[in-house]
Amino acid sequence: MRHGTPLAAEPGPEAPADLEAALRTGPFHLALRTAIAARRLPLQRIRHHLVRHGVNVGVTSLSYWQQGARRPQRPESLRAVRALEEILQLPEESLIRLLVRPAERADRARPAARSYRSLVEASDVLRSLLTDLGSPVDGGLHTIGHHERVRIGAARELLGRESQHVVRAHRDGVDRYVAIHHGDPGCAPDRVRVLALENCRTGRVRWHKGTGVLVAELLFDARLRAGDTHLFGYGFEDGTAGTATEYMRGFTYAGGQYALQIRYDEKALPVRCHRFTQQSAAAPRGGRQELTLSGSHRSVHVVEPQVRAGILGIAWDWE
Repeated sequence: MRHGTPLAAEPGPEAPADLEAALRTGPFHLALRTAIAARRLPLQRIRHHLVRHGVNVGVTSLSYWQQGARRPQRPESLRAVRALEEILQLPEESLIRLLVRPAERADRARPAARSYRSLVEASDVLRSLLTDLGSPVDGGLHTIGHHERVRIGAARELLGRESQHVVRAHRDGVDRYVAIHHGDPGCAPDRVRVLALENCRTGRVRWHKGTGVLVAELLFDARLRAGDTHLFGYGFEDGTAGTATEYMRGFTYAGGQYALQIRYDEKALPVRCHRFTQQSAAAPRGGRQELTLSGSHRSVHVVEPQVRAGILGIAWDWE
C-alpha cells in the first residue's frame, strides 16, 4: 500500500530522458543514482523519509547502493527499495526489478508468477498473522524431514498439497505447528480447506485475502519436551486461483531433508519443468536443473538432503 506525501511528480513525459533510460535498462545503482539526482534529495533527507516508512537504512548503505559497491539483498533492504520507489515517485517495481540480472529476468516474469512486491507484502502479512496467533517464527521446532506433494489440476490450477512432516522440539512445552499456505495470484484463502491428516488436529486459522496467505495451527495431542520428535501429516485443498506455473517453499533456517513432488493431471501436462533456488525473493534465481516427467509422465520431484535458508522450487511451462 502506498502512503506518505508525494515528494515530486511521477516520471512521465516531463521526466528526464536519462532517468527513464536508467529505469528501463539499469543497472540498479545507476537507476537509483539518477533518480536521486533528478529529485535533488540529499541522502540524509532520504534516510529521514525511510524512517517515516518504518525502514532503518543508513546513509552509508544508501551511498554504497548508488555507487554499485553493494546491492540490497536482505529483507529489510528490499523493503527499503520498495519505499525508495515511493519516496522518489518511481513506478512500482522499477528499482527492485533491476536487482535481478537480465539473463534471469525472464524467469521472474513468468505468467501468473508472484511479483517481487507481492512476495514482500506477503512476508509482512505473514508476520502479522503469526503475531495474531502468538507464534514465534521457528515455533520451537526443527525440521528433520519434510515430504511435500503438490497436485495440479486439469485447468492448470493448484488443486492442493499434502505434507508428511517430522520435527524435533528444541525447547520444552511445544504442542503445535503453524502451517503456512500462500496461494497463487487470485487465490481465495477463505475458501481454502485445512486438512489435519495424521497425529494433529486443526486449531485457529487466519488468512489475508489480498495476498492469498493463510496460516493454520496444527495441534499435537501432547506437549513435546526438548529433544522429542513428532511425525504428523497435514494438507490444504485450494483450487481457487488461476493457472499455476511454479511452486516454491521458503526456508528461514537450515534444516533436514526436504522432498517436493509436483503431480499433474493427465489432461494438462507441462512441456518442460526445472528446479530453481534463490537466496531471497528478489535475488537472482540459480541452481537451475531440468526435470523429466516420470511416473507415467505425470510428476516431477526434487530432493534436498539438507536444506539451506532461502527458496527452493519447481517451475514449468505449459506451452
